Amino acid sequence: MSKTKDKIRKGQPAIGGWVMTGNPAVVEIMAEEGFDFLVADMEHTPINVETFYHMALAVKGTGCELLARLPACDMVVAKQVLDMGAAGIIVPSVNSPAEAAQTVAIAKYPPDGIRGAALCRATGFGRNFNDYYSNHNREVLVVAMIEHISAVKQVDAILATPGLDAILIGPYDLSASMGIPGQLQHPDVLAAQQVILAACRKHKVAPGIHVAPVDPADVANRLSQGFLFVPCGIDTSFVREGCKTMLKARKA
Repeated sequence: MSKTKDKIRKGQPAIGGWVMTGNPAVVEIMAEEGFDFLVADMEHTPINVETFYHMALAVKGTGCELLARLPACDMVVAKQVLDMGAAGIIVPSVNSPAEAAQTVAIAKYPPDGIRGAALCRATGFGRNFNDYYSNHNREVLVVAMIEHISAVKQVDAILATPGLDAILIGPYDLSASMGIPGQLQHPDVLAAQQVILAACRKHKVAPGIHVAPVDPADVANRLSQGFLFVPCGIDTSFVREGCKTMLKARKA
């Protein structure tokens, strides 16, 4: 089973990193620092299927898993990244039970889903096909993003979807959908997050949130609130913060 999925099913936090550059060297560096998983953001970046393939090669042997945040609930892209070795998928903007069901379906083989089979990299190019196919539906990590107030209003029905392992709150989009973009500490945004957390506990779905700032205290705070699936930072932010730290010497 996916290490990340195993951790969150046991109620243990899984901490990941977020990648927007898609550079394999950056991915390898981050993977070797000890993250449980990395997320390849295919929604807001130029990362495509070919880029993802090179990212998957970069994490091989590091013990870090690679997940794909898809550009949409796209059956073809989901199939391709899973074929390349993704440990799971994250689908953005899941706003209804029907969209949650489709999220699960594109991640899994029949009879639980609609993913097509192939002698791909994930199967050892056919060498391990039987084992991979037999275990995939149990092992793949399926995450739905809750990032709109309309999803919060239907969160109980969304989280009742069989096969959904975790949700990931997109705090910036959630705040924007509420008419208060970027105000992550606004009482209404925090209240919406509490509604989602309560629904996760009720339906035994792991709660997740992206902690974008490079701030370990923020990560620790989210873990104390009960979040279990926590991608944190962004590769570009790690570079920016490192530059800012070094340039403080010039201001001395």
